[in-house]
Amino acid sequence: MKASWDVFCSVVDNYGDIGVTWRLARQLVAEHQQGVRLWVDDLRAFVPLCPEADVNAARQWQQGVEVCQWPEQWQPTDVADVVVEAFACKLPEGYLQAMKARATPALWINLEYLSAEDWVSGCHGLPSMRPDGLKRMFFFPGFDAGTGGLLREADVLQRRCAFEQDSQARQAFLQGLGVFPASNARLVSLFAYENTGLASWLDAMAAGSVPTYLLVPQGRIMGDLLRWLGVDQLALGSVEQRGALTVQTLPFVRQEDYDHLLWSCDFNAVRGEDSFVRAQWAGRPLLWHIYEQEEDAHWVKLNAFLALYVKDLSPAAAQAFTGMWHAWNSGGDMAQSWNLLLEHWPEITAHAERWCLEQSLQADLAQALVLFYRNWI
Repeated sequence: MKASWDVFCSVVDNYGDIGVTWRLARQLVAEHQQGVRLWVDDLRAFVPLCPEADVNAARQWQQGVEVCQWPEQWQPTDVADVVVEAFACKLPEGYLQAMKARATPALWINLEYLSAEDWVSGCHGLPSMRPDGLKRMFFFPGFDAGTGGLLREADVLQRRCAFEQDSQARQAFLQGLGVFPASNARLVSLFAYENTGLASWLDAMAAGSVPTYLLVPQGRIMGDLLRWLGVDQLALGSVEQRGALTVQTLPFVRQEDYDHLLWSCDFNAVRGEDSFVRAQWAGRPLLWHIYEQEEDAHWVKLNAFLALYVKDLSPAAAQAFTGMWHAWNSGGDMAQSWNLLLEHWPEITAHAERWCLEQSLQADLAQALVLFYRNWI
């Protein structure tokens, strides 16, 4: 059953919110044949993810999705069958009035941020009645069967497997980025917010016994990297070597190429929500830089995920993994935690793939949303 969907995205953290909603919109179209309008209030954050997009277009079609500029002065438009308010972005007042006037009620979904906290499954799918008669349903992505699951295209693991088994494809991808690592180098990707702990981590990798090739896509961590390298600027694609560590900066790449980057690396440091989920589908050891929240609320989310993720690791490996995540997210000394994690590298690597396969057994987020709508009508 084809339905019309309006997905609203207010860009808050550069690429996190738009990354999730753009991926969701494409999947609703490609795999579920839904009609989707994606409303974005800042197309400057959208264009890096979809370089062929026009940053000035009021409306444009990209990969089957109608991408619309969300104007400050809202213009009347038809209300869709399903309205997705991503990450509590607050719908335009004019749109809310149109929702109240709609002959057939629309399904209004508040798509929440991803969390592994225990209470999520109890709140997933619950309604919230407003004084004006409109009803909003809360939809929580998550890691267990009582939630909305994770964003995952139906064929992503098959595509990853094919890429991994084709050494020429991996080599061609890296060479296309201008990356030529030594055959014995450990590849690490780094996409993170500003972090005072970076210098100690880079020191540890530079002093390591195994060559490490660090790939750093353009982003907020660049200032910390430049300070450690002792340079004022670094052209994208530049290569610097310090001891056993080779560092190369990369341009910001579209989502499909970022997946290939994660699949090409042995370890991925990621930030926010979209890259966090994609790193899990890569089946590699990962390090998450969570977005800081007021009153340290992000630590509750971080520890809830860690408790879930490490429960099948040995106590020593779990402690090493948790210790590194805590050090990174507190901006602390990374040297000891990184070296300790390396002592458990085989176990943690095998666990990352096992976790990926376990999570893939659940319904994905787009599928869960479509099913939720069908059960609602």
